[in-house]
Amino acid sequence: MKTLIINGSPRVNGDTESLLHLVTENILGEYRTVNAYRCDISPCVDCRYCRENRGCAIQDEMQEIYGYIQECDNILIASPIYFSELTGKLLDVASRLQTYYSARHYRKENCITKPKNGAVILVGGGDGRISKPYETACTLLHHMNCYDIHEVVFSHHTDEKPAIKDGQARNGVESILRFFNGI
Repeated sequence: MKTLIINGSPRVNGDTESLLHLVTENILGEYRTVNAYRCDISPCVDCRYCRENRGCAIQDEMQEIYGYIQECDNILIASPIYFSELTGKLLDVASRLQTYYSARHYRKENCITKPKNGAVILVGGGDGRISKPYETACTLLHHMNCYDIHEVVFSHHTDEKPAIKDGQARNGVESILRFFNGI
């Protein structure tokens, strides 16, 4: 079993990573983590290469990620909430999923045939709502052929209590692990 984890947090050892650490300690099989703030992935430049060709014209780390998306069984998107949305750097990486949209809508191809399980972890400390970032994350998961998506796991008051001490969030992570591990 293979799991792709897309981490949208800029903070090393922050609230998002503390919950992801629970995942990586207990996930079965192999996993690969893409940290949106530390990876070598440029955002989409709307060159329209993918409207007529498979893949992407930009040659960077995303080429490896496309391959992993094809192979993996699970995809987890984790992000802090910034202004009621996923982080900008995560959206930069996600913009490169445009190739999958173009495959379906312009080239009439289904380039990811293996179905995947998906999940979303959101953390935040302010007054932002989780509905918009969750909707965005689900759209991204759909583009990667995830239609069986676990309910959102969130820790929404990290300005008052660290996510790792949020019992509801920890229980949610355990539920994602059961879902991904097939238990």
